[in-house]
Amino acid sequence: MFQLIQPIVDFLHSAANILPLPAFSFFGALIEEIIAPIPSPLVMALTGTLAAAKGASWPFMALMILMGALGKTIGSFIVYFIADKGEDIILGKFGRFLGVTHKEVEIIGKHLNKGWKDDLVLFLLRAVPIMPTAPVSIVCGLIKVNLRTYIVSTFFGVLARNIFYFYLGYSGAGALESINGGIGGLEKIGYIILLAIIAAILANIYRNKRKGTGFKFLEKRSK
Repeated sequence: MFQLIQPIVDFLHSAANILPLPAFSFFGALIEEIIAPIPSPLVMALTGTLAAAKGASWPFMALMILMGALGKTIGSFIVYFIADKGEDIILGKFGRFLGVTHKEVEIIGKHLNKGWKDDLVLFLLRAVPIMPTAPVSIVCGLIKVNLRTYIVSTFFGVLARNIFYFYLGYSGAGALESINGGIGGLEKIGYIILLAIIAAILANIYRNKRKGTGFKFLEKRSK
């Protein structure tokens, strides 16, 4: 997998030396989000390293971080949109074989749009560095998390994450390859956590369906 994305990583390194850093931060973060195998720290850590080398001012560094968050949020929306439309097609054709209907999936999404706690959970999933962002975007698109909640929580969560990655690159906490490799290894734990959460949700759904309660417990809370 890494060999397949290496040309893209090389392209981003080249772009960082050609584009103005705010533009690189924006477009690099957008590409990084859509092409999930790219190491999460790559763009912002590289931006931080180059900002330090060029002696960038604090306002200029803040602009880089904000542009990176904007690019990552737009990329996340694109992934969300693709997952949303993909769910419509897949469940529309194969839902009866999978035992889950389009309506039931929408009920789950409505259940998760009930207040600040859901916003906080999504914010933390975005802000914690070890949590991979693309799977979160896909799951949110599949269950149709409220778009406003999704975008706002994503932007501020990614903003917090960008500050962390930017600081690592700016402070020279280690070679860029070491940063990418270290965070990439920790993200494997994040994948395991996400899979465990999804598995627990699915197990609860099927357990309730076997008991005959189905999604009634969610329908009541979503009204």
